[in-house]
Amino acid sequence: MNDKAEKGAMQVDVQLVRDLAALLDDTNLTEIEVEDGDRKIRVARKAASGGNAIAYAPAPVAAAPVATPAPAAAPAVAAAPAVAANAVRSPIVGTAYLSAEPGAAPFAAVGATVKAGDTVLIVEAMKVMNAITAPNAGTVKAVLVDNGQPVEYDQPLIVIE
Repeated sequence: MNDKAEKGAMQVDVQLVRDLAALLDDTNLTEIEVEDGDRKIRVARKAASGGNAIAYAPAPVAAAPVATPAPAAAPAVAAAPAVAANAVRSPIVGTAYLSAEPGAAPFAAVGATVKAGDTVLIVEAMKVMNAITAPNAGTVKAVLVDNGQPVEYDQPLIVIE
């Protein structure tokens, strides 16, 4: 055995890190994290630099950043200031769907009246469809996401007043 193996040197799956970085680019997410036992890989995009910062570390050790070249980051989506007060926000990271199936009418369109508990859209995460419901009755003032768009945790999705 060599000295590195005896000391428990960290084994980095370079292809997995590259695949995760490519997934960030494909989905316009800002970060993704994968755990496998005591190993954890977190890949995050730094908005200011336009590059990807990649960190890999076993759970008890601090993450070590490694820079990789990447195309320019997609422009940030700016939310309207009035959105925060009445917006229904995503409870998870996933993909937003505005209707139950392709070609079907949307759950809620701008101008539609909804009741508390009505499904207004779906967020798919890990092949599980999560119904996002209206927290209160009102009128849909804005739909802030497109069908099939990746969404982040706490991202505003729809405005109901």
